Amino acid sequence: MHPNRAFAWDDREEALAFVAEIAFCTICVDGPFVAHAPVVVVAPDRLRFHLARGNRATAAMEGARAVVSCLGPDAYISPDWYGTPDQVGTWNYLGVEAEGPLRRLDERELVGLLDELSDIHEARLAPKPSWTRAKMAPGRFEAMLKAIVGFEMTIEELRGTRKLGQHKSESERDGASQGLEPFNPALAALMREARR
Repeated sequence: MHPNRAFAWDDREEALAFVAEIAFCTICVDGPFVAHAPVVVVAPDRLRFHLARGNRATAAMEGARAVVSCLGPDAYISPDWYGTPDQVGTWNYLGVEAEGPLRRLDERELVGLLDELSDIHEARLAPKPSWTRAKMAPGRFEAMLKAIVGFEMTIEELRGTRKLGQHKSESERDGASQGLEPFNPALAALMREARR
């Protein structure tokens, strides 16, 4: 995470809500091994995910310590947009890292994770009727279940960065958010919001 305290994202509840909203994270475990997977925040101190059994990171995860990295909107900020001399280009972004030990989920917990993952993301597709595994042919879900492994992280450390130009003057932040608007309106809106 960015070392400048001006960008520190210390609100744990807000940071976990960000992870839950983004949901697709990078998971790093000793090796180093890196995997990408959807995560579900299941409690203020726990998150769950699953990987393909054949993923080379899977074998290294049980009982290991890992970092889950979740990156949100990001963009290059042109120095021209600040409207003041002697600036350099930079990158604004939102990111959260969770760190802690992993444990393997049993089959019942894995099924629960998959159901919760589907429920969360199917709800985001409303008004589309929600998909459930009940729509699958008998035995198909159980067969597919054998191809994946689920894990739970106990979050011992949670670090977040909201690098949105907070260290710049109000006029520089305005110029940067206006310059970025046509290219990345979501991040520009977050930059304006950070001014408040």
